[in-house]
Amino acid sequence: MNSFHLPTSLTSLSLYLLLIGLVAVERLAELVTARRHTAWSLARGGREYGRGHYPAMVALHTALLVGCVVEPWMTGRPFVPLLGWSALAVAVAAQGLRWWCIATLGKRWNTRVLVVPGLPLVEAGPYRLLRHPNYVAVVAEGIALPLVHTAWMTALAFTVLNLLLLRVRIGCEDAALTDGGRLRAPASVPSAGTAS
Repeated sequence: MNSFHLPTSLTSLSLYLLLIGLVAVERLAELVTARRHTAWSLARGGREYGRGHYPAMVALHTALLVGCVVEPWMTGRPFVPLLGWSALAVAVAAQGLRWWCIATLGKRWNTRVLVVPGLPLVEAGPYRLLRHPNYVAVVAEGIALPLVHTAWMTALAFTVLNLLLLRVRIGCEDAALTDGGRLRAPASVPSAGTAS
């Protein structure tokens, strides 16, 4: 019986770099979507919050993708099948959760914190189960995507910095929604209804 072998030109690192390239394209699609949604929100009187932390968030997410490329390439990190395939499954599941959030929020999803007056909180889809499901996806992907090719330093650095940033971001979202009169008590609300 013939077993399937990848051509020698298609190494695990080449395939991993292709994966990171696809994730980068997905991120660009998110930014295009967010730009359209920003225009929609602002046209309806939406107000933006947390503009100051947004550049740090963009830089951190860009650094994650750069680290995923640089660390395995520069250090010769191997593909460890048990770790790599498990991490890939988590990264794919995180993408699924992310796009479930985007589909559920519709035009209200954004990479920025925008609140449109008069719109109720979204409590459908993953927001029935979690208050900030998109951030669950971000945390899972930030750990898993680098570990697909054993980039543990990138996974660790991103996770620590992302947790610090998420404290600011979630606080900003909660304050924005409280300011908009839509949160009764932050601990009792299952969803943020913005880019979370």
